[in-house]
Amino acid sequence: MQAGLRGVCRFILFVLVILTFLVWSFFCHFVIRNPDKRLKAFSKNTQFFSAVMLKGLRLKINVINKPSEDQKFLVVSNHMGFVDILALATCFPMLFVTSNEMRETPFLGLLTELGGCIYVERRSRIKILEEMKSIVTALKKGFHVVLYPEATSTNGERVLPFKKTLLMAAAHAAVPIQPVVINFRELNGEEFNLKWRDHVCWYGDIPFVTSMWKTMTLKSATAEIEFLEQIYSTPEDDRGVIAERAHALVAAKFIPVKGLPREVQAPVEMEADPT
Repeated sequence: MQAGLRGVCRFILFVLVILTFLVWSFFCHFVIRNPDKRLKAFSKNTQFFSAVMLKGLRLKINVINKPSEDQKFLVVSNHMGFVDILALATCFPMLFVTSNEMRETPFLGLLTELGGCIYVERRSRIKILEEMKSIVTALKKGFHVVLYPEATSTNGERVLPFKKTLLMAAAHAAVPIQPVVINFRELNGEEFNLKWRDHVCWYGDIPFVTSMWKTMTLKSATAEIEFLEQIYSTPEDDRGVIAERAHALVAAKFIPVKGLPREVQAPVEMEADPT
């Protein structure tokens, strides 16, 4: 009963915050004519409203080794759902890389558009290579860009192998790769376990509305964001080696959901990936 009431109250808050975000972002879109300044405004809006959402959800964020905001880098992170997007967005004004499928999704497409996201066509290798240029351009202009190289959100069991191609945007922009690991430390007073996993992880065929509702019914949560050792690369470097190094850093610090059968907890091997 209390969880349901909590969910309803937070849903109302969610609607109000989203409506305010949309109104303010539309205002910025029509008033700010310079595309770069508009993107900067969008990223700052996302940072501010993400913090408001997390406060409403009573989700506490602990940030470790946060670099200075004036540094340029490409953020690569593990990804378990929209909750960790909100958490990461509070660290800096950032542009998130997402897929064209997300752009084509009703409502979520509008939110990502006004949030300043960079879209890539993951279904086509040729288009990905072409669209990498938009990431390189954003990095050169000083934006912090966030890439989820797993290319999907996961169930919290492990960090999936990293896709390689888009990671090379950092080398072409002459900025380092900034690996980041996100861990959920506490959910409703308990450790990150199977009982509460689906309240923060959005994966598989779980509908967005279902996942969002479960998140809203949480009493409290604590997440940890740790910035790891930066990786410097050049366009001539083997992208597979770079991807494996970034993956190893993130996977080593990732804390899987508790309660898994022992055979499921075995580390995943880096798979051959054409992209």
